Amino acid sequence: MLRNLARTALLAVATSLALIPATPAEATSKHLTILASVPDLAFPFFVYMMGQIKDEANRLGDITVVESDGQRSSPKQSADLEAAIAKGVDGIVINPNDFDALAPALQEAIDSKIPAVTIDRRANVHGILAHVSADNVKGGEAQGQLVMKLFPNGARVMYLQGQSGASPAIDRSNGLHNVLDKAPDKYKFVFEDTAHFDRAQGLSMTESALAGMQSPPDVIVCANDDMALGALVALKSRNLVGKVALIGFDALPEALEEVKAGNLTGTIEQKPGGQTRRAVEILVAFLRDGEKPTEQVTQLAPVAITRDNIEEAERIGEVK
Repeated sequence: MLRNLARTALLAVATSLALIPATPAEATSKHLTILASVPDLAFPFFVYMMGQIKDEANRLGDITVVESDGQRSSPKQSADLEAAIAKGVDGIVINPNDFDALAPALQEAIDSKIPAVTIDRRANVHGILAHVSADNVKGGEAQGQLVMKLFPNGARVMYLQGQSGASPAIDRSNGLHNVLDKAPDKYKFVFEDTAHFDRAQGLSMTESALAGMQSPPDVIVCANDDMALGALVALKSRNLVGKVALIGFDALPEALEEVKAGNLTGTIEQKPGGQTRRAVEILVAFLRDGEKPTEQVTQLAPVAITRDNIEEAERIGEVK
């Protein structure tokens, strides 16, 4: 009888323990499969972003990352989204190639109850879980403010815009004009066209523009570092390094090296690692815990980087 009573007591204890909910530390995290999509892995900036997504997923644990290279093609990136929907991924972190062109495929994913977080670039969709980016308007304004600091008495400005239709290109251009257009008599745009965020096009466009000018501009402002690094080659070929100020955007390690060497006047730090890690955190918190971000839009404040404050750059540790 005593043995039966003991067995009954143990069974009761076991049953009561089973009814106690597991603490977060005890609970097994849900395995997740997420699509990570960037516009083009030929760009060092997007390679870094993809690496940061994978690192954050690995830190959070038990997450499979499906990698998507948009190859600078909205149809390709849209097809990757549609394949991910068919596969039944749990969530999406995406840097859209184009504001409008990616909208139909991304909206289809959202309508299929697949939560999505956009990073860096926005998309023309409704129902996004969150958007995380740098404030690209303020980044363009930081470029304009640096121009004014360098040339308080005025300057002739050449501007290489980013990819047409990409929200960072639009916002950075608006920011630059917000600042310099307040004093149009002092700051004159002598050339402005898109080089599509591309280094080779930055080189060829700068060569062509300089060849058509009677005298070089005081400053060349570029919507990303790849175009600025292309423009730098053109300046070197004409012995204009140090004579024409050159400002980029992204704070790539290669650009930071040129800032350190005095060949590039400055660049804009937008903390791409901070953007991507936060985006993955938001998505995983929602998928595992149902936690929605307090703010749907998170924007990090860009900072102008010159030789004076180069140690503030996120990727300064990669500079030789």
